[in-house]
Amino acid sequence: MSLRVLLVDDEPLARQRLARLLAEHENYQIVAEAGNGQAALDWLRQHKADLVLLDIQMPGLTGLEVAEQLMAELPAAAPRPAIIFCTAYDEYALNAFKVEAVDYLLKPIRKEDLSKALQKAQRWIEQQPDAQVDNASASTARTHISARTHQGLQLIPITDIYSFQADQKYITVKYETVDALNGGTACGEVLIDEPLKVLEDEFEQSFVRIHRNALVSKDKIDRLETVDSSVHILYLKGLAEGMSVSRRHLPGVRKLMRGL
Repeated sequence: MSLRVLLVDDEPLARQRLARLLAEHENYQIVAEAGNGQAALDWLRQHKADLVLLDIQMPGLTGLEVAEQLMAELPAAAPRPAIIFCTAYDEYALNAFKVEAVDYLLKPIRKEDLSKALQKAQRWIEQQPDAQVDNASASTARTHISARTHQGLQLIPITDIYSFQADQKYITVKYETVDALNGGTACGEVLIDEPLKVLEDEFEQSFVRIHRNALVSKDKIDRLETVDSSVHILYLKGLAEGMSVSRRHLPGVRKLMRGL
């Protein structure tokens, strides 16, 4: 199955380069190009794309504004295209991941970086409501998270994980481990390079979103404390430091805790 791709950049040469790089990958079909943000948004309102390669700095609407409007207009349960930002500026990375971009590439785009980004996009697309996944096992949640550390590849059981926290381009995974000094438990941390939205969809049975940048294990929830009317802190079993719960996600967290 070919994935439908929309290229958005105000520079024709940049679109041509992306098209050449994309042509080296199978199963990606460029169905349209747009030279500005408004044209991209207008096209997306009328057509379906699985993937959008999106510049940020453009005349009129920026790429970030296109993504924000697209998120606001689509129903919550509707499938959304994977968005990969392709830009010459690194200062927009944090805002890019706030609109749930699957990756953020700096120009000039390198082949290997695009390849990795396309892999992330594929995982995102497979999680969408109407995704057609040939391999039935692809929708099965993993039992472990793999992370590259200075010691090599580390596998962390999902049942040991406290939280996933987004920090610009990476996700910090906090997990329960053994304290080598006293034999008790301790909190370990590793970084992984996966979109938080993909993790949320894959592990929705085990994790709950408490903030735009954080998921926590349902089984490890201990208590919710109200500091004042606008500050709510969630504590996990075995961790001294609490985590902020946003106003938007507070009702869902309270409902979950009443049912635990």
